[in-house]
Amino acid sequence: MTTELFFVQLINGLQYGLLLFLIASGLTLVFGVMGILNLAHGSMYMVGAYLVWYFATVTGSFTVSAVLSAIIALSLGILIERVLIQRLYNRNHLDQVLLTIGMIFVFNSLQSILFGNDPYGVAVPGALDGGIPFTDNSSYPIYRIFAALVCVAIAGVLYYVVSRTRLGMLIRAGESNREMVEALGVNIKSLYTIVFAIGVMLAAVSGIIAAPMRSIVPGMGESVLITCFVVVVIGGMGSIKGAFVGALLVGLISTFAAVLIPSMSNMIIYIFMILVLLVKPQGLFAK
Repeated sequence: MTTELFFVQLINGLQYGLLLFLIASGLTLVFGVMGILNLAHGSMYMVGAYLVWYFATVTGSFTVSAVLSAIIALSLGILIERVLIQRLYNRNHLDQVLLTIGMIFVFNSLQSILFGNDPYGVAVPGALDGGIPFTDNSSYPIYRIFAALVCVAIAGVLYYVVSRTRLGMLIRAGESNREMVEALGVNIKSLYTIVFAIGVMLAAVSGIIAAPMRSIVPGMGESVLITCFVVVVIGGMGSIKGAFVGALLVGLISTFAAVLIPSMSNMIIYIFMILVLLVKPQGLFAK
């Protein structure tokens, strides 16, 4: 591997890892705070990608489309939590799995009815088109760098909100002792609604950001969900810090494996997950 190819793959791996973190952070936030195992989380990623494609087709503006899609995703998260998820708080994980698997089928059917089964693509915004010269003969896409910076910015905001604000304090308190938080007069139902809606929006925003880089196809939510579960398991269920480290590791390993050992690229992250679990059965940063 040449030095040039190494640095290109390094940047690709970091960019992919940051995108994975953005998706996995919503999944681990909802599980860590609410104890809800949301298997439909990947469907929210798909919803974000299809919404931004649809609105970009209608409005011709990626920025307007991204804002509209994020607002709809946030509203959808509130609706799902109020109508469906609230019924699961006193139920076991099997009920959570059955309901959220059912949601996957519903969202896939709606996607097929509303948008058909053809693959779609979203054009890179004009201001972010092109590349930054990397060497005399190659360049790196500006949009990929932009996507990575957006993921870093959102991760920073998420860290600040969770660790430095009153909302974050309540979220952490609700995670540790729900009954005590309720006894102090905090409306825990509203708090859970906010957390779930943020989790849905994070997944949808990931789909919005990824749309100009990947094909928008039916079933795209399931494939990314499996990878996100690998990230969450490696990092430790419910740990935002673990999701961040796990996402970067999975992003780098899968990217370099695709170049160095392509015949094993599809299984290498699962082998890595098994090795991690053999050493730390609860994940790298389990609580």
